[in-house]
Amino acid sequence: METSVKIRRLCLVKKQSISSVARQFNLSRTTVRKYLKQSDPPRYERKAAPASPKLDEHKNQLVKWLEADHQRPVRERRNATMLYEGIQLQGYKGAYDSVQRFVKDWKSETRSAIKQAYVPLVFAPGEACQFDWSHEQVILGGFAVKIKLAHFRLCHSRKPFIRAYPRETQEMVFDAHIRALEYFGGVPRKMIYDNPKTIVQTIYQGKQRQFNRRFLCLMNHYLIEPVACTPAAGWEKGQVERQVGVMRQRLFTPRVKFADLDELNEWLELRCQQLGSRSHPTDKDRTIDEMFVEEAAALRPAMAAFDGYYEQMARVHSTCLVHYDRNQYSVPCDYVGKAVSVRAYADRIVAVADDQTIATHPRSFARGQTCFDPWHYVPVLQYKPGALRNGAPFANWDLPKVLLDIKEKYLKRTGGDKEFVQLLLLIQEHSLDAVAMACELAIESGTSRLSVITNMLHRLTEPEISKPLSITDAPVLQTPPVANPGRYDQLWQQGVE
Repeated sequence: METSVKIRRLCLVKKQSISSVARQFNLSRTTVRKYLKQSDPPRYERKAAPASPKLDEHKNQLVKWLEADHQRPVRERRNATMLYEGIQLQGYKGAYDSVQRFVKDWKSETRSAIKQAYVPLVFAPGEACQFDWSHEQVILGGFAVKIKLAHFRLCHSRKPFIRAYPRETQEMVFDAHIRALEYFGGVPRKMIYDNPKTIVQTIYQGKQRQFNRRFLCLMNHYLIEPVACTPAAGWEKGQVERQVGVMRQRLFTPRVKFADLDELNEWLELRCQQLGSRSHPTDKDRTIDEMFVEEAAALRPAMAAFDGYYEQMARVHSTCLVHYDRNQYSVPCDYVGKAVSVRAYADRIVAVADDQTIATHPRSFARGQTCFDPWHYVPVLQYKPGALRNGAPFANWDLPKVLLDIKEKYLKRTGGDKEFVQLLLLIQEHSLDAVAMACELAIESGTSRLSVITNMLHRLTEPEISKPLSITDAPVLQTPPVANPGRYDQLWQQGVE
């Protein structure tokens, strides 16, 4: 383009001859005349597509692969490099450029054949809410972590809600819905989703879906109609799809840093509240919060929160542990060898047996971790008191300082293991605070013997003595009994006879 401008200026403005300009730029006079005839420089145009004889016999196979990939989600489609490697295994000896050119032309023709037109969607207040997941990179506790964001967006007011989770499992879906409905202060009539396995179990023709049974329990609890989008048709929930991109730019670029996931979620909720002051995308004269006031009135009141857990049966190992998600959690020793229900929540693991909660642990998202509750193993110490010294559940046991001091004294003498186990059993019978106070009283009196601690504990826990009975109103004997020792001699004689 620069050469064309110079040639036209020299010939048409400075009136230099075509021959001199041709010699100056080392071009033919014919080329110079072409530049002078048109303002745009002449471009080379291929008159025929380049021949690729080695690819001809493999084109049908490429078309079959491309058509099959076109029915899949975008993230599962093969690129030109993968297709090139595939036909190489079938005997293709040509260059990669030919395959790349063919794939590009096929995709261009396919896109042009599809009409890229959409119908704007309008939703009444309280009618629908859209849900989607996204992946973001953040710094938590000084380490780069990949988190999952649950996105909600009310379709009428565009009110957003975002919450971060370590995974996209079903219990996370439940927790996200519970918190979102609590944040919105009501329940919409329908929720619009993709087709993840945590929500949709089977995709049938058209809009027919077989939803996950446990997910349907969530929908039935809140009386929400679930609506699944057509696969690869993101425009059906375009509001939340756009929200994913917008939030990524506004909130996570550059990468944000937080101490833990709880602090991140507090910040996300605060930002969602701040975004409500922005103008509404369609009604520019009103803000999102002003539109939300209108929509909140149309939402159904939220009932009691859904018990959002994922359940799995597990048998208790001889070490009083149950396995879940590559980690182990302790349960009371009475359930060794029995099957219990392990219920996974977003933040905790609960073990249930006989319709009663028998153990609760904070959930661990690492692998190969073991979560102990030392009190689950105390009854075992009656028969194996030596395990108190090196037992894994009792390492770094968080007990009151007075109990740790007594434990140190007991374990220095023979038989001290059994005495401290008896003290632990007293804690299960009464309470930790009561036993700790009894220990402090015993130490103040100058001893730490178990018998003294037990005596102090009984004094603290025994019921209050009622007032003594008054004997003034007691009945009086009119004829007091007379002692007769002779009766014993009579009884003795009868016994001898």
